[in-house]
Amino acid sequence: MSDASTRNRPGDHSTLSASCIPHARRNYVDVVEAFPEEVAFVLHTLRAVFHTDAQAKQQGLSPAERLLLHQKESGPRMKALQDWMAKQFAEHTVEPHSGLGQAIAYMQNHWEKLTLFLRVPGAPLDNNITERILKKAILHRKNALFYRTLNGARVGDLFMTLIHTAELHKIEPFHYLVSLLRHSGQVALDPAAWMPWNYSEALAHAEAESTEPPPD
Repeated sequence: MSDASTRNRPGDHSTLSASCIPHARRNYVDVVEAFPEEVAFVLHTLRAVFHTDAQAKQQGLSPAERLLLHQKESGPRMKALQDWMAKQFAEHTVEPHSGLGQAIAYMQNHWEKLTLFLRVPGAPLDNNITERILKKAILHRKNALFYRTLNGARVGDLFMTLIHTAELHKIEPFHYLVSLLRHSGQVALDPAAWMPWNYSEALAHAEAESTEPPPD
């Protein structure tokens, strides 16, 4: 799963390639002021497709069940969008070199990859998760310009890893890091018990110990 950039083409190995629908959608958003009605049709169609995908997640459907749901609900919508795009060029209602024409051409050229979710169980609609991860690395790279020593950079790498791991496990990073600092002694004795995915138990135990009255 990626955008349609030629830099993201797979190698010679067997690959099922999917293209990111939001990347194709963005081309329409960029020309909404010039083509409001046409763009509205595309955006409403894609919104319904993503709504169906959200339903599948909320209902906990298996990849096979999700595929059937998309084929039933999203398939006709995507077919209507495909027919609409072909009609724009066939009836010469859109200039191919206009912003709208280029948005349509982009989607037509990558249609098979954009609609892989209608044929393959589990195929995603977008690449947002990966892009959010990459943004973390890019932000850290910018920050790394201001490290004065290699050890400072190593510590920065460690903190960025902890922060992002906490986010992936739906843990508030600031609270997590503060907890590590407040209980640094216990962390040093058993680091494995203070990972983002399991530290809550160790934290509760440490806080309980700190509130116990001293022995007589």
